[in-house]
Amino acid sequence: MIDVKTFAGAQIAPHLDAVADLRIAVFRDWPYLYAGDRDYEKRYLATYAQSPESLFVLATDAGRVIGASTGIPLADESAAFKKPFLDRGIALGDVFYFGESVLLREYRGHGLGHRFFDEREGYARRLGRFALTAFCAVEHEAGDPRRPAGHRDNDAFWIKRGYMRQDDMFCELEWQEVGVAQASMHRLRFWLKPLSP
Repeated sequence: MIDVKTFAGAQIAPHLDAVADLRIAVFRDWPYLYAGDRDYEKRYLATYAQSPESLFVLATDAGRVIGASTGIPLADESAAFKKPFLDRGIALGDVFYFGESVLLREYRGHGLGHRFFDEREGYARRLGRFALTAFCAVEHEAGDPRRPAGHRDNDAFWIKRGYMRQDDMFCELEWQEVGVAQASMHRLRFWLKPLSP
């Protein structure tokens, strides 16, 4: 029986390690190929821990966290995520940013992805001051040989949810890939959706 609960602001503190573990496990696979770094996780999640309006949506199975989805007012995010919006003249205070949705492979395909978006959009709507929701996703060259056979991107799912791929909004983040000696920069594309009342 999968249980889904939301935690906001100071309530997320007890769950930081579980989300870090899940990020390391899930992002090790394509397309992130993230080698996993505890110090990186601590720095990344500190942003959420410090925001009074951050959100964790956690899915558990018999008490074990098997999925997590995060959100935060863009104004509380780090500079790398803010810059593309500032460059485009979008007010930071108008945007609620979705960090990640991570779910263990064996639990995929049962509607939890939709539930994660529903919970985050609902929370942003209840806060009552956001015009847009946004997230970004890593991209690779079309012919990257590391791409698993039969892999399906999430573009169709995001489009169905009303998100629009932005051709001129990217950010760059640094992380170390699996099997690579040093960290490198990676480009992530933004997707935006107007937040209806």
